[in-house]
Amino acid sequence: MLHPGERSVQRRAGLTVDGWGSAGAGAAIPPVAAEFLGQQRLAVIAAADDTGTAWVSVLTGPPGFVTAPDDRSVVADRLPGAGDPLAGLFDAERQVGMLMIEPASRRRMRVNGRARRHGSRLLVRTEQVYSNCPKYIQTRAHVDDVPPGSRTALVTGELTAGQQQWIGTADTFFVGTYAEGLGADASHRGGHPGFVTVAGSRRLTWPDYAGNSMYMTLGNLELEPRCGLLFLDWENGHTLHLTGRARVDWDPERAAGVPGAQRLIDFDVERAVQISGGIPQRWSFGKYSRFNPTAEKDS
Repeated sequence: MLHPGERSVQRRAGLTVDGWGSAGAGAAIPPVAAEFLGQQRLAVIAAADDTGTAWVSVLTGPPGFVTAPDDRSVVADRLPGAGDPLAGLFDAERQVGMLMIEPASRRRMRVNGRARRHGSRLLVRTEQVYSNCPKYIQTRAHVDDVPPGSRTALVTGELTAGQQQWIGTADTFFVGTYAEGLGADASHRGGHPGFVTVAGSRRLTWPDYAGNSMYMTLGNLELEPRCGLLFLDWENGHTLHLTGRARVDWDPERAAGVPGAQRLIDFDVERAVQISGGIPQRWSFGKYSRFNPTAEKDS
């Protein structure tokens, strides 16, 4: 299906190839992708609630907790837990974006479709299945899973000082977007710490680096500015979920002030949900991506 938002962004960016982006993504899950799914511990999911507010969350489990029982279905043996902004959302079928990511190998794949709760599982009927390049993914190794503990959620209308510091030192986050009738999408963003700029308690900015030119995130934002962000505390298992509105700034002079930026995205925070004990997994840092635009060397 032609996505007018993606096509508009592609033209503005100078891409003239037809059928690129979601229009070229098939619905079937290839065997190699099904095998990859079954090996993953992390599944990022993005969806909008009935008011159009968009959120991003993460499901975790041992390898095998996500499977592809056939070439058009993905099943996760987990649902968003207590305090999660997506908890209970899939009692009704809705558009969903999924991103399966393997930090150790920098591999990732995306599955977009329609999802609904089936008992204690999340069942997704696929509409778009595709892989992405490893750019900007920092390597991390799974260390351990701690026993389930208490989950506490802090809900605010702006970022606390601690959250601002968390975001300002992050090297990774996930963004969820959607366009009504055209699907939802979950995507990865990475860079060296500081690549996300925090301008007070309600405004974030991040650079859009050179990628695969599919522009699925920017294409959705062209039609619908409401989106969600997810930051993970990889070492301690906490999660930070933000919802708000994003705007793409195409000013080349402003982008020129940020290393590697082709354009900048400004995000206005409308609500934040910080969940202590959001995930049981613990991950250790490995290396920065060599593609991260910076004068620093990989560590």
